[in-house]
Amino acid sequence: MARKLRYVPQPRTLVSITNRTLQGRYLLRPGPSFNDLFLGILGKAQRKHEMAIAAITVLSNHFHLLLIADDAEQVAGFMRDLQSTAAREVNRLTGWRGTVFERRYAMTVVTSEERAQVERLKYVLANGVKENLVERVCQWPGVHSAEALIHGTSLEGHWLDRTRQSSARNREEELRREEYAFAESVVLSPIPCWAHLPADRYSQRVKALVEEIEEEAARERRSSGAEVLGVEAILAQDPQTRPDSLARSPAPLVHAATKAARKMFYEIYAEFVSAFRAAAEALRQGRRDVPFPAGSFPPALPFVPS
Repeated sequence: MARKLRYVPQPRTLVSITNRTLQGRYLLRPGPSFNDLFLGILGKAQRKHEMAIAAITVLSNHFHLLLIADDAEQVAGFMRDLQSTAAREVNRLTGWRGTVFERRYAMTVVTSEERAQVERLKYVLANGVKENLVERVCQWPGVHSAEALIHGTSLEGHWLDRTRQSSARNREEELRREEYAFAESVVLSPIPCWAHLPADRYSQRVKALVEEIEEEAARERRSSGAEVLGVEAILAQDPQTRPDSLARSPAPLVHAATKAARKMFYEIYAEFVSAFRAAAEALRQGRRDVPFPAGSFPPALPFVPS
């Protein structure tokens, strides 16, 4: 099946990104070393691509990001650097060899509707609790943005300059870690529909979402009899373990709160796809000057900016 065309309709669009490890293995299992490395890689990619990040949650076999993107090219460059570097460091850390992520990544546009954006933020924050891994959102021992959004806790890690380290080794020198490990910080931005709020009001609203998440999960556990796995068991998991089953569902093209907003997006997206396919067909027939729609990646040609 052909990949869906990546599409960001306008600057400062909220997009939801997710990806899973190969076969759902626990290669992203949290711990001090992994958390530090992932935050360092994320911070470096954010700074390089000037990417606004609203939320991040990294579970043992998948992650979620809420980004505020200007176009699909910015997302592509950011995700390329994040995933490629993270995969190499995961292989070093876990002893796994080969592919870490099972696909490129899934990107879903979130409409400008307040309900759509808040629902998606709540979903990202709920990861870890809704799966009954931990009882409370801030108990998750891995990378999670809740503490930072509510209390202003810093999200800091280290990016490792492996080129510098390798060059030194080729000269038969051994660098100290502080000579190739550089501190990076992840900066969080409010979701666009709440960007007008003072910082304290924004924190209060996020805190209220977290309380809702925890109350809903507690009610569900009482109803189903499910138990929480707990931090100790999470940290004890073998990162190369493949779970017995995985919940799979295709990522939608858009998260919308109303049918009207969803319909509008699909109409605009259909026009974009139609224009792209017509241009691609003309290119295959030898027309090198054919115009591709703004915001697209023509085959073997540069991205078309807006």
